[in-house]
Amino acid sequence: QVLLVESGGGSVQAGGSLRLSCVVFGFFDIDNQMAWFRQRPGKEREGVAAIYLEDYSTYVADSVQGRFTISQDAAKNTLYLQMNSLKPDDTAMYYCAAGTYGGSSALFKAVQYNTWGQGTQVTVSS
Repeated sequence: QVLLVESGGGSVQAGGSLRLSCVVFGFFDIDNQMAWFRQRPGKEREGVAAIYLEDYSTYVADSVQGRFTISQDAAKNTLYLQMNSLKPDDTAMYYCAAGTYGGSSALFKAVQYNTWGQGTQVTVSS
């Protein structure tokens, strides 16, 4: 069983940066993918960045391209989301998720993930 624990959220002014962390506890199969999702007020949960753990290829949603970077540190069992040039529209609850690889088309589909963290709140003020 895998447990995901996020941290690093907070309040920041527009243009600022935050780095989210997600520590993975438990056994993790190499044929897996991990991702960061967010849920903005009144909107559906959306994937913002994902990583395939077999070859560490990364994917970033168009909405955050050039501003967000996903990375991982295998030695620390930790997934990161570096967020730069934050905008008020980035305000959301951010979740770490893990699931079985289902192809690149499934990386940003929430149904592909069966393990979720508790979320960490990011608030960006103008």
